[in-house]
Amino acid sequence: MKINMLVFSLLLISFIGYAQNIPTYKVVEIENLSKLLDEKVQNELKVDGKISTKNLANYFRDKFSERYFYKWENFEERFNKYKEIYPAQEASHTEKALDHISKYSDSTQWVLPFNYLNGEAVNAYAIRHLARQHKMVDIAFYYHYANQNPAYISYFVNQLKSLNVALDSDEYESIEDGNGIYEVFRSGYRILNWLQIHSIFLDQDQYSDEDQLWTIATLLQHASNLYVENPEFRDGNHQTRGMSALAMISILLRDFVDTDEWFSHSMTLLEEHLAKEINEDGFQFERSVHYHISDIENYFYVYQLAKISGIEVSDFWEKKLKSLFVTLTKIGYPDKSAPVLQDDTENPWAEKNNISNALTLGYLLFGDAEMGYFANQFVNAKMFWYLSDKQLKSLNSIKRKQPEFNSISFPETGYYVMREGWESKDKMMIISAGVDEKKPDHQHGDILGIQAMFNGKVLLPNYQVRYSLEDLELFKNSIVKNVALVDNELQGKGYRSNKGGSGFGKFANLPQANVITWSSNDKFDLFVGSHDGFENIGVAYSRQVIYVKDDFWIVKDNFNSESKHNYKQIWQGHYSLENQPNLIRATFDDATACDIYQLVKTDVAISSGARGKEWTIVSKNDQYNFNFISLVFPYIGYDNRINELDEKPDLKAWEINNSEFEIFSKEAISLSKNKETYLFGVKKILYKGISMEFTHPADLYLHEDGGGLSVYYIGVKDIKFALKGVKTVSLNSQSMNNSFIISAGDHIKVDL
Repeated sequence: MKINMLVFSLLLISFIGYAQNIPTYKVVEIENLSKLLDEKVQNELKVDGKISTKNLANYFRDKFSERYFYKWENFEERFNKYKEIYPAQEASHTEKALDHISKYSDSTQWVLPFNYLNGEAVNAYAIRHLARQHKMVDIAFYYHYANQNPAYISYFVNQLKSLNVALDSDEYESIEDGNGIYEVFRSGYRILNWLQIHSIFLDQDQYSDEDQLWTIATLLQHASNLYVENPEFRDGNHQTRGMSALAMISILLRDFVDTDEWFSHSMTLLEEHLAKEINEDGFQFERSVHYHISDIENYFYVYQLAKISGIEVSDFWEKKLKSLFVTLTKIGYPDKSAPVLQDDTENPWAEKNNISNALTLGYLLFGDAEMGYFANQFVNAKMFWYLSDKQLKSLNSIKRKQPEFNSISFPETGYYVMREGWESKDKMMIISAGVDEKKPDHQHGDILGIQAMFNGKVLLPNYQVRYSLEDLELFKNSIVKNVALVDNELQGKGYRSNKGGSGFGKFANLPQANVITWSSNDKFDLFVGSHDGFENIGVAYSRQVIYVKDDFWIVKDNFNSESKHNYKQIWQGHYSLENQPNLIRATFDDATACDIYQLVKTDVAISSGARGKEWTIVSKNDQYNFNFISLVFPYIGYDNRINELDEKPDLKAWEINNSEFEIFSKEAISLSKNKETYLFGVKKILYKGISMEFTHPADLYLHEDGGGLSVYYIGVKDIKFALKGVKTVSLNSQSMNNSFIISAGDHIKVDL
C-alpha cells in the first residue's frame, strides 16, 4: 500500500467522522470474518463459543435467499425459463465467456503493461472492462450451459482472489493513472456483477463454503473502499453507480458492522444525485438516453432490494425515480423507440434508442398504463435476473394507454419536442438546445440540432457512438448532425481524449444556447433560439423551427456578419442531388420520403459520408448575411412529392408567394393556405385597410378567423412596428399610440 494513499485514506476517514472496522485496502481473512458480525448475530451463530465456517456460510445463504432479487434455490427453474425466453443468449454468453477465458488467466494481472494469453498487449479500454467483470457473468452462465464444469467456478474464485493479491501487493491500476481498478464506477459495476455470479453459483456444491465467504469478504472490502473514497458528492454517473453498489451490499450484508453507516451514507449521496442530477423537467443532467437509462438502473437496483427487505425509501426518492421513466415516454417516437441524444453507446451507428426495456421496468414498479404502452411482455435478458417471479408474471397482463401529450418541452435540459401524435404514421421532431454546465463530457456538437421521424422512418437521424472507435470525434461533432455551420467551423472545439486512453473524449468548448421562445398551439409549434458558436469568427447565428401542423417543418437559419463567409446547412440521410441545391430527396424502402426544399436560392449541395452514413451540405457562399428558409417535407409515395418540374410546386395546398396580403418587400417570401399565411422578411404589409410597417424585416404568421386577424411574431429579435387602420387591438406587448414592440412568440389580434 502506498504511504500517501494510506495518509489520504486516514484523512478521509477523519473527514467522514466514522472509524471503519472493515478494512478498506485489505481483504479480511475468512476465519476472521465472523468477528465483524453484529454482536447479536454473533451470539446467534456461536456453537460452543465459536462460529464455524459452515454455520457462517449457511447463514448467509439463507439471508441472500431472503434479500436478493430472487431466491437462489429456484435458480435451475428460473434458468430453464431464461433459456426458453431468450434462446439467443446461449450463443452470446458462450462467445463472451470463451473470449474472456482465452485472453486472461484466472490469476490475471491488474496493472498495465501486460499481455493477453495470446501475446497481444492489453490496452486501457480492455483493462477497464476487465475491472468491471462483465464477461465473468457470461462465464457463470456458460458454466450452466456447459454441463456445470467446476473449472469455471474455480476460474471465477481465483480471478477474484487474484485481485485481492494485487491489492495486497499494490499492483493494480490506480485512479491517478486514469484506469483505476477501484475507481468508483468500475468497482460499483464489479460488485453488481459479482453479486449476480454469487447468486448463480450458490446452489452448486462446487462453490464451497470457503469460496462463498471469500466472495463475501471481498465484497465487504470493496464496500469499505467505496465508503472511504467517496466522502462527499461528485457530479456524474460514476459515483451514482458506486453508491448504488454500496447500498446493495449494505442491504444484502447488513449483519456486519459498518453496514448501517454505509447504507445511510450511500442513500444520502444517491438522494443528492437525484436532487442535483435529475433536472426539474425529469431528464438526467447528462442529456443522453444511454446515461439516463443507466441512472434508472442504478436507482432501480436499490429501490427493488429495499422493497424486498421492507426498508423505507423516501417519497422524494420515489417521485424522482418515477420522473425518469415518465421522461422516456415524453421523448418517445411514435414507433415506441426514442431519438439518439448525445453519447448513446448501446449500438454504434444506430439511429434510434430502445426504451421499451426501461419502460417495462417502470411499469413493473409503478403500474402506470402510459409506461405500459411502451412495455414488452418480457424484460431484456439482463434485467430478467433482477425481478421477482410475481413481477415477471404480471407482464402477461400489461395495462396500456396511449400517451395523451403531444408537443412538449424540457426547459432545464434543453430538449423541445414537436409531435403530431402517437399513430404509426405521425410526425415528430426533437430540437437539442442545451449543454450541461457542470459535466458536458457526453455532449455532442449538436446545439440547435434537429432529428425527425415520420411513418416509422428516421428522416433526420443522429447516430450512436462507441468510445473505442477511432472516429469517435467525428461522430460526436457537428458534421454528422442536422445543424448549420459557417466556413469550416465545427461546434465542438478542443477535443481531447481521456487520460486513461480508453477512447472516450470530450470537447473543451461548445456553443452556449439561448432559447428565445418555445410555444405551441393548434396551428403550429414554434422554437426560436441562438448560439454563440460562430462569434469567434464574427458571425451571429440563430435558428427558427416551425412545425406547420400537420404538414411539414420550416427551418430558418439566420447568419449576420460584417465580413463574407460561406454559410451551410447539414442534412443527415441518403439524399439524391439531381435537383440540387434547392431540392434534395431521401426515399425509404416503402416509398416514405423526405424532401428538403429551399425557398431561398442556394449555391451548391455536396454529399459525403462515413461508416455507411451519409449527409448533404447545402451552401450559400461569399455572403455577409444570409437566411436559409428550408422546408423539411415528409410524404408517402411518388405522387405526393414536391414536384421538381414545377416552378411553384404544390406543398400540401400551401402556395409560395401567392398570399392575399399586399407586401412591400422585394425579398419577402410567403406561404399561404386558405386564411393562413407565413411571411418571412416583410417590411410593410396592407390587408383590408390595415397597415403594418416594421423597423426591420419581420417573420409573421397571420390567420384570419371570425372577423379578426391574428398576428404571431415568429422572428428572433424584438421588433418595433406601426399599426394603422384598426379601431381595436388586443395584444401582449408594449404599446405607445400606434407604435408597438413585440417579441418572439407574441400574439396580436385586430378587428377587421
